[in-house]
Amino acid sequence: MSLRVFLVDDHAMFRAGVRAELGAHVEVVGEASTVAEAVGRIAATTPDVVLLDVHMPDGGGRAVLEAMRKSHPQVRFLALSVSDAAEDVIGLIRAGARGYVTKTISPDELAAAIRRVAEGDAVFSPRLAGFVLDAFAARPDAPVADPELDQLTNREREVLRLLARGYAYKEIAKELFISIKTVETHVSNVLRKLQMSNRYELSRWAADRRLV
Repeated sequence: MSLRVFLVDDHAMFRAGVRAELGAHVEVVGEASTVAEAVGRIAATTPDVVLLDVHMPDGGGRAVLEAMRKSHPQVRFLALSVSDAAEDVIGLIRAGARGYVTKTISPDELAAAIRRVAEGDAVFSPRLAGFVLDAFAARPDAPVADPELDQLTNREREVLRLLARGYAYKEIAKELFISIKTVETHVSNVLRKLQMSNRYELSRWAADRRLV
C-alpha cells in the first residue's frame, strides 16, 4: 500500500515538481501553500507524512507543526527546505518534525527519507544532523534565540543566507522565485535593521551565527 504524502510549500512550481518526481513512489493526497490551508487539508486527508517547507509568508512549517501535532499525533512531518541554517533545523525538530532535508536532495533519496520517517526513524541531510546533536547535547532545554536575528522576517533571513554565500542578486531571485527588485528591498531592510552598510558586513555577521 502506497504511503500517503501531503505537500506544504508556497511555491506552486516546486510543489508540481515534487509531485511529479514522487509520483512513482508515493500517493500525493493533497497540497497547500499557506499555514491555514495546510492545517485544514492535513486534518481532512490525514496523510502518513507531510513534506513541510520551513519559511512561508504566514508563519511557515513551525506554525503548521504547532497547530497539528497534538490533534494529529499519527501524522509524521519531514521538513524540506532550501535553508540549512542551524536555527531553522533545530527549531523545526523542537516543534516536532521527524526529520529535515534540503531541497538539493534527489527524488530517490527523498522517497527513501519519506519511507523512513513514516516508519518512525529520524532523517537528516548529512550536514544537518550535527546541528541537532550539538544543540540537544549542550543545551537540551535552551531556546534558540537571537534578538538581532529575530528582527528579520523569514524571507529576509533566506536572502541574507544566500547573500552571505556569495550569491548575486539575480541568483538569489532565481533561487527564491522572487524578483531582483524584491531581493534589493529585502537586502535594504536587513541592512537597516542590523545597522550595517554593506553586504560584506552582513556576510561576516551571518558567518558568526552559523547562518552560511
